[in-house]
Amino acid sequence: MNSILAGVVVLILGDSHMVHQGGLIDLLPNALAADGATVYAYGACGATPTDYLTPKTTDCGRTARAGTGAVKRETGLGLPVWNARELIARTKPDLVLVVMGDTMGAYKNPAFPKAWVWDQVTALTGEIKAASLSCDWIGPPWGTDNPAFGKTSGRVQELSTYLGQIVSPCHYIDSTKFAAPGVWKSIDGQHLDQAGYKAWAAAITASVEQQQAHPAAPAAGATQDEQPW
Repeated sequence: MNSILAGVVVLILGDSHMVHQGGLIDLLPNALAADGATVYAYGACGATPTDYLTPKTTDCGRTARAGTGAVKRETGLGLPVWNARELIARTKPDLVLVVMGDTMGAYKNPAFPKAWVWDQVTALTGEIKAASLSCDWIGPPWGTDNPAFGKTSGRVQELSTYLGQIVSPCHYIDSTKFAAPGVWKSIDGQHLDQAGYKAWAAAITASVEQQQAHPAAPAAGATQDEQPW
C-alpha cells in the first residue's frame, strides 16, 4: 500500500469522544486503517490523562477496538479505565494519538485550572517520552452553550491554546482550526452529532498524515520542568 501510514501501528487513547455511539472510535480507526495503519483504539468516558496511569474507574462506559473490527462497548458502574503502560506494552505502537481535552476544561468552574491541567498532561507525555514514541495530541473541538456541561467558546479557546503550549514532545492537533464555532453541531453542547464526528475524524486523519509526511518539531513551549504560570 502506497501510503504514509502503511505499516504504522497507532494506539489511540481517549475520553467520551472515543466512547459515544457514532463517535471517533467508530470512524477514526477506519480512516487511519484505510491509509495503511494498524490501529488499536480505547476510550473511557470522563477520563483525564492521569486516569490512564493510576487505578481509576468510570461510571459511564468504556470502549475498545482492534483494527476495523467491532467496537467492544461496556456500560455500567465501576469499569476500570484502561492503563496506558499496559496498552503500550501490548500493542507496541509507533504512534500514540491522545484524544483528551474536554475532560480538563473545568467548564463549570469560573477559573481555568492551569496547574492541574499541567500535571495531567505532563504525566502522560512523560510516559510517552520515556517509551520513545511519536505522539499527536488532539485538542477539543468547539461545542455549543449547554448547561449540562457548561462548555463555552471562550474556555475552549483558553484550554486549546494552553494545551498547544504544554503537550510537547507530542505534536498538537488544534481541532478549533478545523471549523468555525457552531459549524459542527453538538447533541448536548459537548459531544458532536454524526456529521460533526465524521468531519472531525477526517480532519484528524489528514493532520496525522501531514505530520507523518513532514515531521515538525513540537511547538516551542514549556518543558516538563518549567511550569508556565
